[in-house]
Amino acid sequence: MKWCHIAVAGHALLGVAQAAGSIELLRLVRSEQNSYTLQPFSCFALEKQCLALSLDWSTGKAGRAGDQPLKIISSDSSGQLHLLQAYQAGPGMQAVGTWQAHHFEAWAAAFDYWQTEVVYSDHVHPPSVVSDTGICGVLSGDDGLLKGWDTRTPGTPVFTSRRHSMGVCSVQSSPHCENVLATGSYDEHVLLWDTRSVKQPLADVPMQGGVWRLKWHPFHHHLLLAACMHGGFTIFDCQKAIEENQEVLPVTLSYTLPNSLVYGVDWSWLYFRRLPQTHPSFCLGSSPGSDPGGKTADPVCSLKDVAQSPAPCFERLADADGEGGTKHQSGGKLKTPLQPFAEDKDGGRLRASGVQICERGHSLEAADSDVSLVATCSFYDHVLHLWKWENS
Repeated sequence: MKWCHIAVAGHALLGVAQAAGSIELLRLVRSEQNSYTLQPFSCFALEKQCLALSLDWSTGKAGRAGDQPLKIISSDSSGQLHLLQAYQAGPGMQAVGTWQAHHFEAWAAAFDYWQTEVVYSDHVHPPSVVSDTGICGVLSGDDGLLKGWDTRTPGTPVFTSRRHSMGVCSVQSSPHCENVLATGSYDEHVLLWDTRSVKQPLADVPMQGGVWRLKWHPFHHHLLLAACMHGGFTIFDCQKAIEENQEVLPVTLSYTLPNSLVYGVDWSWLYFRRLPQTHPSFCLGSSPGSDPGGKTADPVCSLKDVAQSPAPCFERLADADGEGGTKHQSGGKLKTPLQPFAEDKDGGRLRASGVQICERGHSLEAADSDVSLVATCSFYDHVLHLWKWENS
């Protein structure tokens, strides 16, 4: 699922790649008592007897020109890529092109956010073993192909890379730095590329788990977030690799969650600024007593799957290991315990201390560049964590 970063026909749209073999768009609609619902907006069926595996919008680069058509790229279980165009004046999608990109499942497809006629696709060989828990063992002979395509002439790839030794699970074009691409693989490596020359990556970093998701920070150009399955989640600083051509990606923060596999990660798109300790605020934030100068990833909320539908995070809290803290890489505990959110009935915002959400229209300079929110979700323990990270 991915949100479209521009309004379509006056609505915020969520794109969903469905196992039934279709791409569905849902619109966010305000209902009674200031709540919201998702309603069907448009649906497009891909090829028969296939699973839609991914989608991406052509809106990643800030300042996208309004006259550019809004497009969606999707991949499916038969190895095909589907380029769709969404109607910006109302519901509906039309096919622009479909082509065979890989021989087997195409796990991910993504736009180059600077040249939206260029897309990237990832291929992983079908798994050799599937256990009753759903965990797959991947063949060591997996070719791990990463391909680039020009959608104006889609029959032949612009490039094919075999640098990854196993299946490529995630690809992310940087919306901030032109020609920069990040890829992650089951081979437990994160690669950073200059798309003008893909024979050799800018940097190659071994991880402690398969790299399932990669996300660039929405505002801070050099920060890259990775979900590394049993290796937890990691934040990289890519500045030296991008600006100084150094083959390093320093790890700014890395945390493992015991007895879990981290499959999903994302950054918050909210701006924050730190407040004086004596100043009350209605905001998202950390619990009192956290060290503002430390490099921490304080969990401020988590949801655990239960037999019934989980309650909102300010009503039901559960930590990752049942002991009130989450273990980091060295095995110690985070200093700050889980802190529930409290709902402000008048303002409709969440109450905590330490930082404040900047109103829409504030420039990034008005925000605190050291405060970010990170969301992670994990397998086995079925937990969604929300973390406040302070980087100084």
